[in-house]
Amino acid sequence: MSRPLHPTSQQESKCYVLCQNLTASFLSIHILRLDERTGNIYILAGEETEILIFRDGQWRHLA
Repeated sequence: MSRPLHPTSQQESKCYVLCQNLTASFLSIHILRLDERTGNIYILAGEETEILIFRDGQWRHLA
């Protein structure tokens, strides 16, 4: 059994800022998940806002 994967400090910082911005825009955060296969953080907010945060803290909207 492998050890659980944890987010990097860059991911944690970016996730905090993005979640704060999303809720300030009155978007509910429905899913916040660390994908243990890739190490990326996935955020689903509002009805269709999807964000992926990579291990280095870079992020992008998903189409």
